[in-house]
Amino acid sequence: MSPSPGATRAAIEAVWRIESPRLIGGLARLVRDVALAEDLAHEALVTALERWPAEGVPANPGAWLMATARNRGLDQLRRRRLVDERHRELGLAAAGAPDAPDLEAAIDEDVGDDLLRLVLVACHPVLAAEARVALTLRLLGGLTTAEIARAFLVPEATVAQRIVRAKRTLTEARVPFEVPKGADLPARLSSVLEVIYLVFNEGYAATAGDDWMRPALCEDALRLGRILAGLVPGEAEVHGLVALMELHASRTRARVGPGGEPVLLADQDRARWDQLLVRRGSPRSRAPRRSPVRSGRTRSRPRSRRATRAPGAPARPTGRASSRSTTRSWR
Repeated sequence: MSPSPGATRAAIEAVWRIESPRLIGGLARLVRDVALAEDLAHEALVTALERWPAEGVPANPGAWLMATARNRGLDQLRRRRLVDERHRELGLAAAGAPDAPDLEAAIDEDVGDDLLRLVLVACHPVLAAEARVALTLRLLGGLTTAEIARAFLVPEATVAQRIVRAKRTLTEARVPFEVPKGADLPARLSSVLEVIYLVFNEGYAATAGDDWMRPALCEDALRLGRILAGLVPGEAEVHGLVALMELHASRTRARVGPGGEPVLLADQDRARWDQLLVRRGSPRSRAPRRSPVRSGRTRSRPRSRRATRAPGAPARPTGRASSRSTTRSWR
């Protein structure tokens, strides 16, 4: 018995929610254009909505979406090259026009962590701070424009304009889709930390939907934070943020009652706390190591000391993560 159209659509929405950040990140690595990558991903989603109700959800829906979007990207690239060749034949090619990416070669590249590359590109200094955070929450966190607007306490139209302008700016500036090296990486950490914190915050206390929490966003934020901590092992603030998230994520199961109602800290069953995350968030396990990337800076007191609070204590990252939406209390 085939699933109903409603069940198939719900499955597609769930797959999109899970796979869209990785899909857009992988496509951006291939086409070197964040706006085009998002367009290709949405075209693949439309194709899924047309075909999956009749054919069924594939065994590996993420790979299906990537293959569909990649094929569309190849078609666009071939048409673009054909047009460029015709222009050159007619002597109409613009001087200094950007070269099209070699998509076939990029398919065989080492994928690395496309999500991390995506968040670093979205946090590029060429963008305003508000645009960096909004774009990353849209591409990486899967938040809608309305959800981002509520997080920033600004009109929805303002956020939509920020996202559109940010993608246009990245395209015009030809920002490379890669992890920055050397001294460029520390300069990008401030916005990245803020973005990771806001993604976690949206998962920890959702601003929209029927569920009080969205654990998948917390997991994405933790994963990105851990990857970032591995890249800059001597940066105390990165370790402090990861520790803070791990300590609060350890209480996820205890924060919701049987009927989905919120359970405050004083009433939580501590036996349900995730002891692995508690241990990972402890000062001993999160002690930063010396890194050559940060060799030019010293601090008398690492800012990660706040991460040593008890798992239920109200806290938030210090220093750099200072968006207005971070004023929400931890529960």
